[in-house]
Amino acid sequence: MPRKPNYNFERSQREKNKAAKKAERLRLKAEKSEARKAEAAGEGGAAAESESPQE
Repeated sequence: MPRKPNYNFERSQREKNKAAKKAERLRLKAEKSEARKAEAAGEGGAAAESESPQE
């Protein structure tokens, strides 16, 4: 006997997966944008930040 479908749960899972995928795309897009901005500003500023000690 087939299982009884739970439409609300399945829909919520699809929406959750869609939102996670969208968030990942936005994160990657923001990272690319930051990399482009850093490259345009020059590597000197980015290297100085990475060399500073972290607390």
